[in-house]
Amino acid sequence: MKKTLFILFVTLSSILVQAQEDLTWHTDMAKASELSMKEKKPLMLFFTGSDWCGWCIRLQNEVFKKEEFIKWANENVILVELDFPRRTAQDETLKQQNYQMQQIFQVKGYPTVWVVNPEKTAEGKINLSALGSTGYVAGGPEKWLEGANSIIK
Repeated sequence: MKKTLFILFVTLSSILVQAQEDLTWHTDMAKASELSMKEKKPLMLFFTGSDWCGWCIRLQNEVFKKEEFIKWANENVILVELDFPRRTAQDETLKQQNYQMQQIFQVKGYPTVWVVNPEKTAEGKINLSALGSTGYVAGGPEKWLEGANSIIK
């Protein structure tokens, strides 16, 4: 009996780990924008305070780590994490990029999620066209995805 439970536990754990690994969160806006244009999917910009923001952690646990979201994200968007940690060291270039994006989208609270379409200009610069924004939504992945789908349609 103990062996069976152990095997079941290991199997379920590996399935959960595999599901979480199926999500790729980009941190480099330039690379994510190129991928977005290539795959013709909008960017989903997740502004978070990963090591201090309770609502950000709840959004990740209640939505972003769920199978429904993982499936939706892989089919519909390119994920970008724009993190503003307090206790975790961050590369200066990444920190500057994240603050620049925070200023562009006038993010005043966390978590904030913007969905945008990148477009390359004739000069080779990338413009971001905002489709809409959201934040923490109670009700699990179904409720959150309902709002996200209305943004990307």
